Amino acid sequence: MSSFLSAFADLVGRLADLLQPLFHNSSAAVAIILFTAFVRLLVHPLSRAAARGQKARAALQPKVAELRKRHAKDPKKLQQAVMELHAEEKVSPLSGCFPSLFQLPAFFLLYHLFSNPEIGGRTNGLLTHTLFAAPLGDRWADALGGDGIFGAAGLVYLGLFVLVAAVATFNYRRMKLVMAANPMSVNTGGGEAVPGLASAAKFAPFMSFFTLFSVAVMPLAAALYMVTSTTWSAVERAVLYRWQLAPQTGAQTGALSGASTRPQSST
Repeated sequence: MSSFLSAFADLVGRLADLLQPLFHNSSAAVAIILFTAFVRLLVHPLSRAAARGQKARAALQPKVAELRKRHAKDPKKLQQAVMELHAEEKVSPLSGCFPSLFQLPAFFLLYHLFSNPEIGGRTNGLLTHTLFAAPLGDRWADALGGDGIFGAAGLVYLGLFVLVAAVATFNYRRMKLVMAANPMSVNTGGGEAVPGLASAAKFAPFMSFFTLFSVAVMPLAAALYMVTSTTWSAVERAVLYRWQLAPQTGAQTGALSGASTRPQSST
């Protein structure tokens, strides 16, 4: 772990040196933003695959509705039938998790890099870098204990909080529109390929607001990664999932209404 951390510190330090003539003491902060963008570009193919998987799952909703009516009295049989349907159509219910999972190593490296006063037996020089007046290794509590919430460092955090709140509000409003436009995509009657997935979907509109708490308690460098990645995700999802807000075709509407009105089978 120490060797990886040293190599990563050297990489961030070199990038900060390249940016120093333009951004001065904030060069390491800009390096973190660029590093985050690079990581997101690397996982973008996975994000596109996740969007295709979500679209494929949405297309299966009429069939899932039929299975739900057919196996209404047998939840276990319903779940098994839905799993078989996903397998038959080669649709993974977990594909949306992969982009986040592949980002974790980069985030943890950055978190540990700016949480350690020493790297490889040497003083961690990156901790001397700042974002404007806020040190990258400090937390919001340090800013509050210094010049207070409206001090120079405190204003940096307030700016991040405003940005995160704006992104979270955008995500919340968009998710509510998606859920209103696609009520069948929010499974409330069982038939989950992965148990608990529907319950998690109900809380999805509120998840972005938890980033506010993360920004407040983690080192500023890690908070920058979180804010940049969250903003990227909001824009990326708005583009890749724009089909979710498109009007349903007549065939889709007819299939959904037919599934909801068809008499229940006893099998």
